[in-house]
Amino acid sequence: MDIPQFKDIIKKVGVLKNYSSLVVPVVIGLVGVLLFIPTGFVNSGLGRQITKESVSMGKSVTSLSRSVVARDQWRVEQDYQQAYERDANETLLLAERSTRRELLSYRIFPEPKDTSTLIFDEFGRQYRKAIRELITRINARDCPTETELQRHLQSSSSSYVGRRGSLGKLSQVDAAIADVLCRAKAESAFVYANPAVLAGYEFWEGYEYPGMQTAVEDCWYWQLAYWVIEDVIDTIDALNSGSSSVFTSPVKRLLGASFIVGGERRGSKQAKQGIYTTMPNYVLYPEDGLTESCTERFSDVDIDVVHFNVVVVVNSKSVLSFMQQLCSAKEHKFAGFFDEAGEPETFKHNQITILESNISPVDREDSDHELYRYGEDAVVELDLICEYILNNKGYDEIKPPAIKELLEEVEEEEEEEEDY
Repeated sequence: MDIPQFKDIIKKVGVLKNYSSLVVPVVIGLVGVLLFIPTGFVNSGLGRQITKESVSMGKSVTSLSRSVVARDQWRVEQDYQQAYERDANETLLLAERSTRRELLSYRIFPEPKDTSTLIFDEFGRQYRKAIRELITRINARDCPTETELQRHLQSSSSSYVGRRGSLGKLSQVDAAIADVLCRAKAESAFVYANPAVLAGYEFWEGYEYPGMQTAVEDCWYWQLAYWVIEDVIDTIDALNSGSSSVFTSPVKRLLGASFIVGGERRGSKQAKQGIYTTMPNYVLYPEDGLTESCTERFSDVDIDVVHFNVVVVVNSKSVLSFMQQLCSAKEHKFAGFFDEAGEPETFKHNQITILESNISPVDREDSDHELYRYGEDAVVELDLICEYILNNKGYDEIKPPAIKELLEEVEEEEEEEEDY
């Protein structure tokens, strides 16, 4: 129906006949209103949605703008990765350098060029000399000897018949004289010790040549022993550095540093049997150790493991300090394994882990302690079994062929067991 026809129909309606000219605009207006209402609702909902999403997006953009990666961030990451790589390389280098230590003799390892047996006598003399120098460095003395006591008590009415259990048999005057002598010894030293309580010192006294290969192996294992003993002495030296006598020292006495085979423990009976002449050995299997290893570390292609035993009398308040110092990093100088000319460099090593510790009270009237004066401090006997780690790459170039063959055989056996 077109507009003219629509107008004709309207004109025929009575009441609207006079207003027929207004009908079309009114209809158009009504249609517009009907169309405007839903459009408004749609526009209103769309506006709210746009506003909500715009605000959310704006917040996201703002948040991202705050965490946006800087233009040169890749350089920072590169520097971090390079520093991480350097740390890893330095750690490996530190492990290798820890085993690159000065030798007692540069004429034996890996194989002697000189076939004379005198080189082994020279090693033994150098070992004993180095041990005495360590004792001197920590200003160590021993208690009065029987000869000294006899000399000071010769004018006494009581006869001095021997050191063990002797003081209880002395007269009151002689006991006082002996006490003065004992105190004088304690006041003149920082710690009680003598070379004989350190493993190897007696081994090299009167050493008899057993053959070239065995002699080289003896020197090798006692070289390892010396490095271990040196760290024990460094520990005592560090703790007693501010002392003026045994009375003020945290470490009162070094009872022994040894490499007891088969898990035997230190004691007067074992000492008489020569435990301080027992050389160290590589811990290849659990039964080779002095105790069960909580670290489960054994000698392999990367490391060599040695167990040792150290026993000291310490101030009861210094037990933890001694253990911490023993396991701390220590310095050493190194110029080369082949006695190269040049200025030695200073490196650090940290190779000790404590596997077992035992603390026992000290009976000052016991025959093992009666001639020692520890001062007024409460003291205990601290007995430690430790492991010593040596990095293979650090000293493999000087390791004797026979030692290498032994370790290689063990490695091959372990590989065969894994295959099965």
